[in-house]
Amino acid sequence: MSSFFARRTGWNLIPNAYSEALAAHRRAGRKLLDLTVSNPTIVGLHYSYAELLSSLVHREALTYEPQPKGLLIAREPIAHYYAEKGSDLTPEDLILTTSTSEGYSYVFRLLCNPGDAVLVCIPSYPLFEFLGDLQDVKLVPYELVYDHGWQIDFHSLQSAIDGAHRAGTQCRAVLVVHPNNPTGSYVKRHEVEELNRICNATGLAIVADEVFLDYGLTAAPSITFTSNTNVLTFTLSGLSKISALPQMKVAWVATSGPAALKADALSRLEVIADTYLSMNTPMQWAIPAMLDQRHDIQRQLLTRIRGNLEELDSQLARQSLCRRLDVEGGWYAVVRVPVMATDEEFAIALLRQIGVVVHPGHFYGFVADGYIVMSLITPREEFSEGITRLLTFVAGT
Repeated sequence: MSSFFARRTGWNLIPNAYSEALAAHRRAGRKLLDLTVSNPTIVGLHYSYAELLSSLVHREALTYEPQPKGLLIAREPIAHYYAEKGSDLTPEDLILTTSTSEGYSYVFRLLCNPGDAVLVCIPSYPLFEFLGDLQDVKLVPYELVYDHGWQIDFHSLQSAIDGAHRAGTQCRAVLVVHPNNPTGSYVKRHEVEELNRICNATGLAIVADEVFLDYGLTAAPSITFTSNTNVLTFTLSGLSKISALPQMKVAWVATSGPAALKADALSRLEVIADTYLSMNTPMQWAIPAMLDQRHDIQRQLLTRIRGNLEELDSQLARQSLCRRLDVEGGWYAVVRVPVMATDEEFAIALLRQIGVVVHPGHFYGFVADGYIVMSLITPREEFSEGITRLLTFVAGT
């Protein structure tokens, strides 16, 4: 039967052992302490319901006004959001999409012929593999390394570019996640400079995922790639994380870079967006109000994240077997644990024996065992109890 389907969808769809164990635990009705929850709408945040719902009621939304880039009333507040970060981005530099995933599809289609490559850091978000497959794009990994904090291994990046070229594969872009999911590491200014140097020397664009940009946990201000004018750069973000509204399906692609390349890229992106038709009108009219909601919701989330980090550090300080790796921003923490089995086997043991759910590091491309990933937006009491059980389990094994 597989001959009926395109090779790009030839994934292994057999559930892995971790997924099967989790499903069995839930079918049995056993209580779980889920330290992986990433859906902000179910973790006890307080939304301004009246304002959000009223933002969806606009008489103008009954008029169909197709604009490939999106309505100006929607793009203007997004440009203002970046202006507050010191960016010169204009509304004309923005194209609205229904998700960052759709944004990736636009950019991959713009840059890549079938079989071309995009360089993607590891560890990182596992969704990229599927996005690449669906666009007939190869993903070539380069490494983040941990040495007193996370940083780009530029030797690994250059080796990945050189290796792809030797294999006859055309590299088109370097993808960075800023801050990274799950490491929580931002790309530093000196790293941006080195990225620009490499990209200019090799003819690559930069694709920057900034969905967690606003959730910085250090005093240093976070830069935005929308200010990068030295290399053709595509910056992706949206309300899923900025305003904790993943269900509203509002995202965008911002384009920056040398003037001529930028103008050409925007013209081509506009055709792509026009072909897929613009985002639904009621949601576009709601964007100003929904974007404004970020101020309150981000305060709540940052309070939750900082509180859970303090709780994690407090419990870790009372033992010596596990340690947290540095995190600069985002919603996740990486914890180093003793290597008693593979990360997947360890996560399954936690699930079955103490009812605690964590993500094994290999889900994110960690090249060695001994890493687990947990969400810092988990409700505080659940997070605290889950950490207590986890550390007690480690101490007793």
